Amino acid sequence: MNATNRKIRVLVVDDSASVRQTLCSIIDAAPDMEVMATAGDPFIAAQRINEEVPNVLVLDVEMPRMDGITFLRKIMAQRPIPTVLCSTLLETGSETLLEALDAGAVDVILKPRIDTKQFLNESQVRIWDSIRAAAKVTFRGSRVATSHMVQKKLTADVIMPPPAPARALTRTTDQVVCIGASTGGTESLREVLTALAPNSPGIVIVQHMPERFTAAFAMRLNGLCQVDVKEAEDGDQVIAGRVLIAPGNRHMLLQRSGARYHVAIKDGPLVSRHRPSVDVLFRSAAQYAGANALGVIMTGMGDDGARGLLEMKRAGATTLAQNEETCVVFGMPKEAIALGAADKIVPLSAIPVEIQQLRVGA
Repeated sequence: MNATNRKIRVLVVDDSASVRQTLCSIIDAAPDMEVMATAGDPFIAAQRINEEVPNVLVLDVEMPRMDGITFLRKIMAQRPIPTVLCSTLLETGSETLLEALDAGAVDVILKPRIDTKQFLNESQVRIWDSIRAAAKVTFRGSRVATSHMVQKKLTADVIMPPPAPARALTRTTDQVVCIGASTGGTESLREVLTALAPNSPGIVIVQHMPERFTAAFAMRLNGLCQVDVKEAEDGDQVIAGRVLIAPGNRHMLLQRSGARYHVAIKDGPLVSRHRPSVDVLFRSAAQYAGANALGVIMTGMGDDGARGLLEMKRAGATTLAQNEETCVVFGMPKEAIALGAADKIVPLSAIPVEIQQLRVGA
């Protein structure tokens, strides 16, 4: 098979001709992908899919004749195709995009209502990464089914603290769970958090997600879970029964005051190509929590969190990596495992069990 045949074939669906043109230029500039076809609305897209099924669908939300979310649901019900949403996001639109993720979208790329062409060009690497991650997705029936159930139920050195000493502190404070996730993490986190009891240990999470999106994501989870879930604010206490999710485009660090943990929310440069960064959270946990922490790295593309998880392990923390079979994208866990950062490699269903056992053993 030649290189051309191995390229990721992408169908771009957007009612804006200029956006279609820009996305085509970006996609065709990557050596491992190409635009299979374009469509100005879902009806034309359906015709294109009947002619050839793409490897990845890049889909707008606001379109004539049929909105992108309705089209996504039809696609996922009939012939699942890994889909990346590329759409504008307003404060009032966050919930809509969350519903699209629940329906089966792999990732979301935000585009502004103005200067869209410039923004997309500046986001070239992000778009490439999302398409590559989507192309690796293997859909399992349970993921789509649980999505419908959810619908029904409702400066760098300042950011990155220095490496932790071998023993950051002894077990004199509450235990804390630190979780990092990216592509596929929205649904995987839902499965983990809804399985937790109200007295679960305090949890801090970095999920790679756009700005303003995390608040709606946390609100959705809070309505489904027995634990309290909220978007983290600077100074929030990490306490039993509470889950704090790092706000989009801000780093989150775990810190300690006396025997209590709290989070610091900071601006700063990208770390491991992300903001918020899992490495930032994990490294701070290694420094301030040491053996009192449980580190969990979950589904996602890239290597963010791998080095931080290794630092947590060296500081005495228990560390887990999600296994390949249950990951949407086995990237971040794979890198952590390769570094020897994971004490255990576990399926998604075992992660809440490990968290509850941590509480019992505290």
